[in-house]
Amino acid sequence: MPCPARPASRSVPSPPGMGRPRLFGRLRAAVLGVVHVAALPGTPRSSLPLTQIIDQACQEAEIYKDAGVDGLIVENMHDRPYTVCPGPEVTAVMTAISAAVRRSCPHLALGVQVLSAANQQAIAVALAAGLDFIRAEGFVFSHVADEGIINACAGNLLRYRKQVGAENIQIFADIKKKHSAHALTADVGVAETAAAAELFLADGLVLTGKATGLPTDPGELKEVQHAVKIPVLIGSGVTMENVKNYMDANALIIVNLSPSPLACHIGRIQTQEGLRELFCVPRRTGSFVQQLCGCRALFQHL
Repeated sequence: MPCPARPASRSVPSPPGMGRPRLFGRLRAAVLGVVHVAALPGTPRSSLPLTQIIDQACQEAEIYKDAGVDGLIVENMHDRPYTVCPGPEVTAVMTAISAAVRRSCPHLALGVQVLSAANQQAIAVALAAGLDFIRAEGFVFSHVADEGIINACAGNLLRYRKQVGAENIQIFADIKKKHSAHALTADVGVAETAAAAELFLADGLVLTGKATGLPTDPGELKEVQHAVKIPVLIGSGVTMENVKNYMDANALIIVNLSPSPLACHIGRIQTQEGLRELFCVPRRTGSFVQQLCGCRALFQHL
């Protein structure tokens, strides 16, 4: 049977002797599904009316919910090529979509990521739509990404969160972000980066591989967990073949891109234009989450 959905909760310190924060009610391996919304109005690949975009996002969220995930992240992945400063229409539409997903899944932890590095906009969306967290790029240490230079934002972001009264919204910060060059900070290791993000009051950290779908280095997970006391999430490349490497993480973010467990038909992915619009496959989604719950049950105190 799928694991039951759990309500959102702030990460809290562990009881004495446990040395681990809880996230979404779990000590290990909470499962977060990513709702990749279709290309939004005004972006180069936009083709659908807003009502259909919202309907598809809610359908995908329902599939994840029925599979037994602990939470969801809404993300505008298909707005390629990304811009560092998306227009106000993106914030408005992401708010409408996120609010609809919240109504569809009222008891799941729910967050948002607005690409690219639109972290203040994500806070605004989360506040208006009643969400629990955001995923933030460029929280500490600047880097160069395919969309340009991403500057560190922690100071401004936390001040904005305070000003708008959104301190209940958690910030999960990517470190050594995928699809990016980190030559600017080549002398700063992943553990040092993680410690800096914790010092700058991130609520959790996200580790990824070098690109979407590529596995996270299990050694980096151990290194970061030794360096910080806040939750650590795995943000890419989780499969049934490698999930055992990540069961000690606080959360696993699963997505609907090959070679992830939610992969759609390969013919729909490998095209000259690149990634096509993708949606969850219910059978594979449920099967993977159920298997993951079975693996997780081997650990105590979940």
